[in-house]
Amino acid sequence: MSKKHRKTDRRQKAGTAGVTKSPDRSVEDARRKAPSSSLWAAATAEIAGIAPALIDAHGPASVAAADGIVTVVPGSRFDLAKVDADADGGFDKDWAKAALATERTRIQALQEKLYAERQRSLLVVFQAIDTGGKDGTIRAVLEGVNPQGCTVASFKVPSTEEREHDFLWRYHQRTPGRGMIGVFNRSHYEDVLVVRVKGLVPEPVWQARYGLINDFERLLTESGTHILKFFLHISKDEQKQRLEARIANPDKHWKFDPADLVERKSWDAYQAAFSDALTRCSTPHAPWHVVPANRKWFRNLVIARTIADTLDAMDPQFPEAVAGIADLVVPD
Repeated sequence: MSKKHRKTDRRQKAGTAGVTKSPDRSVEDARRKAPSSSLWAAATAEIAGIAPALIDAHGPASVAAADGIVTVVPGSRFDLAKVDADADGGFDKDWAKAALATERTRIQALQEKLYAERQRSLLVVFQAIDTGGKDGTIRAVLEGVNPQGCTVASFKVPSTEEREHDFLWRYHQRTPGRGMIGVFNRSHYEDVLVVRVKGLVPEPVWQARYGLINDFERLLTESGTHILKFFLHISKDEQKQRLEARIANPDKHWKFDPADLVERKSWDAYQAAFSDALTRCSTPHAPWHVVPANRKWFRNLVIARTIADTLDAMDPQFPEAVAGIADLVVPD
């Protein structure tokens, strides 16, 4: 190669080097353009109150919760102890019970349209400490909903088969299909709650799961599933009263597990785990809603209203009828 060519070659390489980004810069740019939910969780943990901007979601936007519910602001540190579990929004109990019937009617009508449209779905997640009211809420709020368009999945101790897969496997299988309302009685959050408190997996394992959960929920919303996450917040005194009521009532013994008394000893550990999960996994596409749940009548109303408002915002429509159907005549 001539001296002239060698100089030209060196100049070309130098020019190229001037515009080529270093590996670190390239990675940083990639993160800035499309940050993962894992980064969201990590940043929230490190700098409470200052969250990185996520890319614009293609999925559905969340709807404001009903008055009386405390929504965890994405990217902010949340302390569950600051929420009054006795709060009732200033509502009258009899009025609230009557208003619940109205919200049920709204849910029933909108669910029929969602089922007929078969384009999107709604996942409603209920998480709470033992005796928090998950079963009662589901029963009270979804009363009268067509069972064909609603599924309820309760998650207990993982089976042998479930333990052979990743921790999200069993939950993903139970997410609602298009046109359906799916309800999770307990949820994928068990894998950053009970496993943490009981030390079932090493800390680095459950720490990594916050980001994986956020990514999982982002996948669902991007696929057309609206997600509502309700944490039913009761006080320690209220839990004691509910456990005592179960022990005193023979008809409730089937719901009582002596292990609940052992779990109660870990109350503070669970409260810390709940607060961290609410902080790390309240995102713009799937925020956490904390419901003061000592008063069941208040809990039921505000949750039903939030579900109805969400379905209303989704605005499902009956599909267009086949042309000419109105002119058809039923033969004798």
